[in-house]
Amino acid sequence: MGKMLDGFRAAIHTRKAPQSWGAQFKFLMKGAKGSTKAVAERLGVSQRTVQRWAKGTAQPSKKAAETMAAETGKAWQPRVKERAKQRAATRGYSVSVAGTFGFRAAKGSTDDARFRQLTQQMPDRLVGPLWDAMEAGDEEGLRELVAAGLGEEYFRDRGRRADGLDVELTDVESLDLDIWGDEGDEDDE
Repeated sequence: MGKMLDGFRAAIHTRKAPQSWGAQFKFLMKGAKGSTKAVAERLGVSQRTVQRWAKGTAQPSKKAAETMAAETGKAWQPRVKERAKQRAATRGYSVSVAGTFGFRAAKGSTDDARFRQLTQQMPDRLVGPLWDAMEAGDEEGLRELVAAGLGEEYFRDRGRRADGLDVELTDVESLDLDIWGDEGDEDDE
């Protein structure tokens, strides 16, 4: 993976799955909408065993706890990823990027490439395409979209200056993504 993909993926893989069997059990029960039968089938134990765990009168065996941890792990990251996608779609996101920016501009202006470190909210119209490029593993597409977003928001100030300036992003040293309002969800654990 490249630095663009690494930065985007790190932003949606930051929350750890629940670690205790109790938190894992709660997560699986929530995903099964409270169905002890569905959780029992998923974990390969009897429904009565799951009911005992729910009441607090029993704890899972070592094998059941390992299965619970594995099943939680399988379901956890897709859920975190989906929530991040929903937050990005409703709240937008910003990128912090350190890299070399090159420019093509009108005659008489400097278009020398230079290193910059910028943090900027991405235009709403790019939220979906950026996410799609990340999902597709398209490093070059991400680079082009981030450059387009920074060109629009930072360099051209939403059309208020530098009309016709074309921005290119090369030699990315780092990229961080901040999904606006990404404070986490307490009900996940």
